[in-house]
Amino acid sequence: MSTTTNLPAVTVLGLGPMGRSLAGAFVEAGLRTTVWNRTPGKDRELIERGAAGAASAEEAVAAGELTVVCVVNYDASDAILRRDDVTRALKGRTVVNLTADTPGRARDTAQWAADHGVGYLDGAIMTPAPSIGTPEAVFLHSGPRDLYDRHRAALEVLGGTHTHLGEEIGRAATFDIALLDVFWTAMAGYAHAVALARAEGVTAGELAPLAQGIAAILPPLFETFAEDFDSGSHSGEINPITSAVSTMAHVVAVSESHGIDAAVMRAVEGQARRVIGLGHGVDGYIRVAEVLGRH
Repeated sequence: MSTTTNLPAVTVLGLGPMGRSLAGAFVEAGLRTTVWNRTPGKDRELIERGAAGAASAEEAVAAGELTVVCVVNYDASDAILRRDDVTRALKGRTVVNLTADTPGRARDTAQWAADHGVGYLDGAIMTPAPSIGTPEAVFLHSGPRDLYDRHRAALEVLGGTHTHLGEEIGRAATFDIALLDVFWTAMAGYAHAVALARAEGVTAGELAPLAQGIAAILPPLFETFAEDFDSGSHSGEINPITSAVSTMAHVVAVSESHGIDAAVMRAVEGQARRVIGLGHGVDGYIRVAEVLGRH
């Protein structure tokens, strides 16, 4: 990346794999970058590349107009940001919190920031650390639009796409949680499928190419299901849930015949049978989402 001289000095708090990647992208772009981590030593390589190391979080945030936080969760970020000395140093500056946590925690932190004169944007990183600084990186942001616009150029140094989801501060975390729900549920399904296949004499390597084919079916289904759910149509014209539940039962039966824990698929099957029991058997699978949302 070319050197950038008209962007603000940046501080990065948290130097795990993702934090180091974020700081490295800022350094590579020529931004004056200060780094700090609770555990000493993780800043060495960044300092060799041109970053400035700070002896304390207070010193770190005082060095930059923009502070980017990336730690394990909001318990960790609160422990750093809400120290009296750090809070005082942050007054009049901006924090972009790229730490993953819940929408409620994002709202709570935004209120703390407002109470102490700190500009606050919440965010989420939806791609792994090696993507940072490349076109493949994906960042989500929420919070005051004017604040986002003020720091957008600096954030775009991190590469990829940056999407401002709205001013309600919890929206980035909401998208993050929902998308992680998709990811980890899918990964759990794949792990279970690999175990089931091996029990029947099929290797993971044999299964993988066709599993990718199944995965390729999902994107257009996501679009169709979204339209059905938002419109309330829940169409089951292609595959009614009464048909789907039969295949779920097959997965459970084969799994348990081999002593494989089928708790996840049993839960999925139970949800589908609940939909049928409520009189929606001719509807499509996405009707489950509506039923799940009932109290």
